[in-house]
Amino acid sequence: MSTGANGVVQLENEFFRVTEWTIQPGGVIPMHRHDYEYVVVPMVTDRMHVVLADGGVILAELEAGVSYTRPAGSEHQVENRTSASPIVFVEIERLS
Repeated sequence: MSTGANGVVQLENEFFRVTEWTIQPGGVIPMHRHDYEYVVVPMVTDRMHVVLADGGVILAELEAGVSYTRPAGSEHQVENRTSASPIVFVEIERLS
């Protein structure tokens, strides 16, 4: 079953995992939990919907090249509900 989202690990070592994510229009990264603190680096200026485990929704306004961080334990799914273009970002997890 295709979710319309694809993650490609670019680098992984004992300290970091770097993954480039692409979410196609209408696509979704299914509900997941982050075990590590992480940084997101948007590659596009766009918006995505982040659905939290409790059902709440955050509208994330992305600006290309403007990073943000989230704590370990974050649980959500990420959706490209409204954009006609793919949403692309790089996620950097600090593994240790």
